[in-house]
Amino acid sequence: MPDVVIDPAPLEAGTLRIIPIGGLGEVGRNMTSYELDGRILIVDCGVLFPEEHQPGVDLILPDFGFLRDRLDDIVGVVLTHGHEDHIGAVPYLLKLRADIPLIGSTLTLALVEAKLKEHRIQPYSLTVAEGQHETLGPFDLEFIAVNHSIPDALAVAIKTRAGTVLATGDFKMDQLPLDGRLTDLREFARLGEEGVDLFMVDSTNADVPGFTPLEREIGPVLDQVISRATKKVVVASFSSHVHRVQQVLDAAHANGRRVALLGRSMVRNMTIAENLGYLRVPEGVLVDYKKAGDIPDDRIVYMSTGSQGEPMAVLSRMANRDHQIEVGEGDTVILASSLIPGNENAVYRVIDGLTKLGANVVHKANAKVHVSGHAAAGELLYCYNILKPRNVLPIHGEYRHLVANAKLARDTGIPEERTFLSENGTVFDLRDGDMRVAGQLDLGFVYVDGSTVGEITDADLKDRRILAEEGFISVIVVVDATTGRVISGPEIHARGFAEDDAVFEDVKPKIVQALADAARDGVRDQHGLQQLVRRTLGTWVSRRLRRRPMLVPLVIEA
Repeated sequence: MPDVVIDPAPLEAGTLRIIPIGGLGEVGRNMTSYELDGRILIVDCGVLFPEEHQPGVDLILPDFGFLRDRLDDIVGVVLTHGHEDHIGAVPYLLKLRADIPLIGSTLTLALVEAKLKEHRIQPYSLTVAEGQHETLGPFDLEFIAVNHSIPDALAVAIKTRAGTVLATGDFKMDQLPLDGRLTDLREFARLGEEGVDLFMVDSTNADVPGFTPLEREIGPVLDQVISRATKKVVVASFSSHVHRVQQVLDAAHANGRRVALLGRSMVRNMTIAENLGYLRVPEGVLVDYKKAGDIPDDRIVYMSTGSQGEPMAVLSRMANRDHQIEVGEGDTVILASSLIPGNENAVYRVIDGLTKLGANVVHKANAKVHVSGHAAAGELLYCYNILKPRNVLPIHGEYRHLVANAKLARDTGIPEERTFLSENGTVFDLRDGDMRVAGQLDLGFVYVDGSTVGEITDADLKDRRILAEEGFISVIVVVDATTGRVISGPEIHARGFAEDDAVFEDVKPKIVQALADAARDGVRDQHGLQQLVRRTLGTWVSRRLRRRPMLVPLVIEA
């Protein structure tokens, strides 16, 4: 959250206001608002997956609370591609207003619509393709093909009377893409000739020198690993990584193996991709996982979710022996994805668990089984030199990625004062090629916890961490309502402690004495007495047991 909140002045007519709502300083929650003449355009609406310090949280949404009073002003949501960090929050936005138009490519909208069906939302959608132009209110949109780790990704040029913005979405410049779909640098160059007032560009690999390796280099490695495997093979990847699944299907087919898809999202997304022609399934290769157990181990590949160590995903459950597909001695597990920052510990725990079970675990650190879907520094330099944008706002990345991207922009001659390092909620105003910071909104995290959205707070998560790390102690004391004298207790129970409850016998007289002193001083307030018990017990536990557990005192008057 920002250190200083600055309310922006009312937006002047003819000025474009740009607010990154999510995706800055983090890998996920990508969402940006564009406002002109009282109308609002949204680009992307994604989720962030929780880290270890956010126990019990399922998803983290952008904080679009400031849009609640302006839902009718939203002319549409442009979705650049179908990854969860760009589309995952769409159902939660459409629960506020179901008829907000969704604009995206064929595959992107198919993935979103399948997700919305689970939320019982029927969206209004507009399918677009590269080269297409659409007008939504004061926004003229042009869609441009970009290459990414999922088919049908698009950049979007937003042309307004205030200026032109080019938002890349996630992209790279693979020159030999699996689907033959290149990032359209000719269109980038044409836009550069017309003039780009603001370039909002993917930063995820900005600190990686050179160029992102070719996607097609992965196929032969997967083929080699699978050909050498003597027992079952499990490949874990993102559930929307169509290119990676295609390579696994091809490698399995070449080695006489069949493939079973594991995980509800994997099955759903690949079914959509196959039906739309983005996934080519060799005849007879796919098998229902319920029938896969009848196939010999040396003739089966399981394609699963869980490459980020998610506790409830298939791979983690296999590592914990909590899945019907058992991984054991001689099996091969391939983690065919990158590590999202913050997930490292969870992933390595899964790797260790699978290794203990006897599996040969192949991952990016010991074999070339994954390449990134994001442009490295060399590719970004090409873009800056082709476009020669007037202003640059690095997006999509943690802060170190944003800094690295800004430096690349400056290296190509873009002045430092026109290269903006920002955080979520920073308000920018653009007009006639000039951009300035106009304010800073107070945007936080919105947590999805089961069926609860936005009610879990950081304080609740702190309590959960204390419960997990320090334990829990309850104290019940009954006092005389008239005299304040203890007539029953203290009764102390602890959870998450190695010691028996008997260890608390030493502190009970201290609690009784503290309550007696309070009674003598005329203290009768129940809350005050409970706080007194909390302080007395907390001080003793800290000194004696070197712990700071959650304390729940209950003082009952009788």
